[in-house]
Amino acid sequence: MAALLNEHWLKHAFMKTDRERLIALAGIYQSVYLTQQVARRGVADSEALEASIYSLFQMDAASVEAVYGGLKKISIGLQQLHNQLKSLNKQDIEITRYALSLLQLERKLAKNPAMLQQIGDGITQATVRLEHFPMLHSNILAQLADIYAGTISTMQPRIMVNGDPTHLQNPDNTNKIRALLLAGIRACMLWRQCGGNRFQLILGRRRLIGISQDLLSEIQDLPPNQA
Repeated sequence: MAALLNEHWLKHAFMKTDRERLIALAGIYQSVYLTQQVARRGVADSEALEASIYSLFQMDAASVEAVYGGLKKISIGLQQLHNQLKSLNKQDIEITRYALSLLQLERKLAKNPAMLQQIGDGITQATVRLEHFPMLHSNILAQLADIYAGTISTMQPRIMVNGDPTHLQNPDNTNKIRALLLAGIRACMLWRQCGGNRFQLILGRRRLIGISQDLLSEIQDLPPNQA
């Protein structure tokens, strides 16, 4: 594939609005929350998992929301982000650590064209496999996990995932976790493309809380069958 990963994933110039940035942030938090769930319990919400994996294959989405297949598909991430922003004294430190590590790794990835190329090629190969397997098939997740292991996992800081050893030693769970962390990197790229930066997280917390609440209310008002 001739195009680099940022051209592969970020084909459209998304609007640099608070709404788009917050949905991208929710994408990060959804991936790390699901990572935590798989590591601790061996299972995670299948609809949210599919939405995060789905985001890896979206090249022509018109909005960040569309990258995940609709606002409802990112509701778990929105709720987790809202909880983290609203209750600083009761934050899940582990989830915050995973999210901050992904943001740091994505900044390093952006300066590594060879690795961007490698990931882009891997995503293209996995896209071909989707013609034969469903999104959450073990073959797809294994291929995405291999992409992560051969690229992002080689950079510092390495994300050390904590959990139940029984679940962490299961190869299928390991593949899910790595695929989810790759989806988290994708969300970090979206957030940065929408104008996201660390100062917004520090100085704009109150505004982000308000927007996240509005989006959660918007989801509740959607028809049950609307994605």
